[in-house]
Amino acid sequence: MTLADPSGLMLPPAFRPLRLTDASAGTAHERACALARGDDEAAGTLVVGARPGTVEVAVVLAPEEPLSVARRVGLVGLTALAEAVGSHAPPDKPVTLDAAGTLFFDRARLGGGRLGWPQACAEEAVPDWLVFSAMLIASKREAGDPGHTPGSTSLEEEGFEAGADALVESFARHLLRGLSLWAEDGPAAALARGRDYLDADPETVHLDGTGWFDPIRGGPRL
Repeated sequence: MTLADPSGLMLPPAFRPLRLTDASAGTAHERACALARGDDEAAGTLVVGARPGTVEVAVVLAPEEPLSVARRVGLVGLTALAEAVGSHAPPDKPVTLDAAGTLFFDRARLGGGRLGWPQACAEEAVPDWLVFSAMLIASKREAGDPGHTPGSTSLEEEGFEAGADALVESFARHLLRGLSLWAEDGPAAALARGRDYLDADPETVHLDGTGWFDPIRGGPRL
């Protein structure tokens, strides 16, 4: 079941949407982490960013396992992103992931995912919160001639017909399936879904954004 909300998104009821309207407010990742730090009831909040040329989403999660296990949910989020992209993609072009959390479409960088948690949390402690966030390059018009950025691509260049909201909604549905599988059958079952997309051992995945996120421009590296 999905529900309509004032933001216009159709999301599973497990998520509460927060749509940012001003790009100067920062990234969805930053807003979600701030919410998680300041509100014990923030779990389930799904933040949609407002940065032009980018599809951006972040989700606050409430882990039940120690950080050493709980951080593996980042791969569940990354897999949900790949599944969402794949479900709306033009046919016959592969969607793949690497251990740094980068998502590639037809071997070109399209975006990626990263994971945040309380900095002071020890590996053996259960973190108060986790935030999984993802970004996709919607358009590279600001970069000029595509020949200047051959390592990346965009939804616009690749002929995606789905808009940002449709991709966010699809991501939320796939993420909920992955989280439900984790809860019912354990982390290993949920992580197995990512093997079809990942070019590395799931145990090596580290979602710090270094492979795809450009902190200077505040978005995916072009």
